[in-house]
Amino acid sequence: MFTRFLKSLFFACFFVLLVFTATANDGYKLWLQYAPFETHTEAHYYHEYLSDISLVGQSPTHEVISKEFQLATEGFFKGSLTPRIDSSGNGKIWVGKISDLPVKISRSFKDQLEKIGDQGYLLLYVSGQVIVTAKKDVGLLYGTFALLKAIQTRERLDELDRLENPKIQTRMLNHWDNLNRTVERGYAGFSIWNWHRLPNHIDKQYIDYARANASLGINATSITNVNANALVLTPIYLEKAAAIADAFRPYGIKLYLTARFSAPMELDKLPTADPLDPAVQAWWKDKAKEIYEYIPDFGGFVVKADSEGQPGPHNYGRTQADGANLLAEALQPFGGLVMWRAFVYSENTPTDRTKQAYDEFKPLDGKFLDNVIVQVKNGPLDFQPREPFHPLFGAMPETPLMMEFQITKEYLGQDTHWVNLASLWKEVLQADTYAKGQGSTISKVLDGSLHGYKHTAITGVANIGTDRNWTGHPTAQADWYSYGRLAWDPHTDIGQIAEDWLKMTFTTDATFVSTAKNIMLKSHSIAVDYMTPLGLHHIMARSHHWGPGPWVTGGRRDDWTATYYHRASEDGIGFDRTSAGSNALEQYNPAVQKQWQDLESTSLDYLLWFHRVPWDKELSSGNTLWMEMALRYQRGVEGARWMQAEWDSIEGKIDEERFGHIRSFLKIQVSEAEWWRDACLLYFQQFAQQPLPEGVEAPEKDLEYYMGFRRFFVPGI
Repeated sequence: MFTRFLKSLFFACFFVLLVFTATANDGYKLWLQYAPFETHTEAHYYHEYLSDISLVGQSPTHEVISKEFQLATEGFFKGSLTPRIDSSGNGKIWVGKISDLPVKISRSFKDQLEKIGDQGYLLLYVSGQVIVTAKKDVGLLYGTFALLKAIQTRERLDELDRLENPKIQTRMLNHWDNLNRTVERGYAGFSIWNWHRLPNHIDKQYIDYARANASLGINATSITNVNANALVLTPIYLEKAAAIADAFRPYGIKLYLTARFSAPMELDKLPTADPLDPAVQAWWKDKAKEIYEYIPDFGGFVVKADSEGQPGPHNYGRTQADGANLLAEALQPFGGLVMWRAFVYSENTPTDRTKQAYDEFKPLDGKFLDNVIVQVKNGPLDFQPREPFHPLFGAMPETPLMMEFQITKEYLGQDTHWVNLASLWKEVLQADTYAKGQGSTISKVLDGSLHGYKHTAITGVANIGTDRNWTGHPTAQADWYSYGRLAWDPHTDIGQIAEDWLKMTFTTDATFVSTAKNIMLKSHSIAVDYMTPLGLHHIMARSHHWGPGPWVTGGRRDDWTATYYHRASEDGIGFDRTSAGSNALEQYNPAVQKQWQDLESTSLDYLLWFHRVPWDKELSSGNTLWMEMALRYQRGVEGARWMQAEWDSIEGKIDEERFGHIRSFLKIQVSEAEWWRDACLLYFQQFAQQPLPEGVEAPEKDLEYYMGFRRFFVPGI
């Protein structure tokens, strides 16, 4: 009787405390908010488990797990509960490796336990206990975060029975961060890596970064720009990088660095960087040995070569395999990997820029050393709002390929547009290459199941910076989160990902979650409509890629202009990539070619990517090309306005600070959607020479105004 009274008193005080401690939320905690329970029933249910935890074993990762339970419990109960964490084995939550499991459980669940991989875990409810178990420490960490996610999303713990192994071995973030702390294509402030303070000071943000990544299963990070600076390979910077690696190690995260191909010349005055030169080969072997003395578990190199002015094997008449194998051979004794980017193009403007990576890498299939992974962008051009999948994914069965997604929104509104990138990525991951017949999806290429790759990997170009909310736009946190979830399992339902993120980041309120999820899942198609409908691509403003620039022409390279890609004239618009044009379509499997070869049957989403189409051509929609283009631009604007109205309808469901931040950005997004529509339609209308169809709003300004618009100091260049 007295015990029940004490419990009732505790929960009464707990909810009074909630009322008087509500504070603003700047978004720093990401999806690890560990927000207080919203009902007495929830608090009572989870209190029973979180108050009594057994953590069996000792290691730096065990210390991380213990701290995470403490942080979570403090958040869930507003500091009014300190969990008992010991190694007794009797806790309501039991966390320990398979080797430490009680014999009774080991025998009863032998089949499930044998299926756990080195990075996997098992969540199980057995006889009143929640069991978190794994082969390795890192699996225990992932399992702990999975349990805490279950609590954040208000799952029943007495129904847990979940075995998880990652589908892809190496799940990486690529930071395009420079040593001076600027971030190329970064829209959330400066780089979080403060090289001046390293190695003696480890900023708390590094630890919170590691926590966030570990909660998603991200286990690798490359912290320097692919447009590399050779200085990062010198002792003064290796010492700093080693300090970061030490901080990340308990979280299961390996450190990678970008390697500048000409480093032997720049750092030690070698006369050449020729990959077949014995002195160059010796230099890289010595450098690899030196790096591993600083960082014993160093992951390896990420390399951009022969692209956008970066040096590479082309300078010496060598192949991409020659260049990659040079570094791979140096790393082999230590187990390191080379992630060699396929984003290459020649010094001269090609007939079709989208063809070069395939033309250069396809003949080299099987000629790379086995610790090389070729890193391929999702599309053949450059992270456009929508592209067909990269043809290399259907063409290199003997060479491990990894996906490169762009989490930062270089071409998708940068820091002010709400665009859920999971929708774009899922479209790519489920695309069928037909490499081994129907069902040969890109997700199966990446996880190694299609070709039996020895190494599997995926990476995303990070979108974080020193902004308090990490990503500039609060909803851009969802892109980091979604990337991590899809990297763990490319088959994960993106609707479930969105729902989990919303519940963990904001609230479990059903109306809020349903409304915001609907916005998220429709946002990408809306952005494509007001930016690049019907397969238009690369029509952004020059250099900074912020805002429309379909008129961009001239300059050093034709393939850095918009007119190179859309080719608009009075006769029509579009880039013919069929056999009658550049024949880029030939790089795909015949079954894929069949989908896009015929103008009449090509999806309207890719129409102008593959075909040149007259303005008055009637499409499958029943509209002429011009009408369909104009109506889609208008539909995009109306979609942005719909997003704004839907968000306004859930005011009061979350904290004012983040709600207001997103509301103000949606206002910008609507304005810029109108700008995109008006600028593009005015420009293309001078070629189409037709009026705007009914229902499309007339622009407020003339074309000269939009073409003359300038914005200075755009971030991220």
